[in-house]
Amino acid sequence: QVQLVESGGGLVQAGGSLGLSCAASGRNISNYVMGWFRQAPGQEREFAAAITRSSGTYYADSVKGRFTLSRDNAKNAVNLQMNSLKPEDTAVYVCAASVVATLRTLFRSAQYNYWGQGTQVTVSS
Repeated sequence: QVQLVESGGGLVQAGGSLGLSCAASGRNISNYVMGWFRQAPGQEREFAAAITRSSGTYYADSVKGRFTLSRDNAKNAVNLQMNSLKPEDTAVYVCAASVVATLRTLFRSAQYNYWGQGTQVTVSS
């Protein structure tokens, strides 16, 4: 079992930055594909970013160039740095871990076995 806890959400003005962290316990997540998904009110959950076991990173087109995902193996965590935030980035951001995701499937939420509770990010215009 892997337990995931997100932190770092909050309210920021458009153009600002926020850093999210996903701390894991129970297992060493260096052996997992780690993803961030987000869900805005009234919308479906969508893929934002993922990092592979070898720390390759993949991003949704909507966040590419603005978000950076990295591993902190010493803390058994992953960090999502979000810059140049836009109002449309407003959502609950959820961290997830997968033992089965591949490069072709890491954007699919169904591939992830463990999920955190999420953290709210609100970007004001």
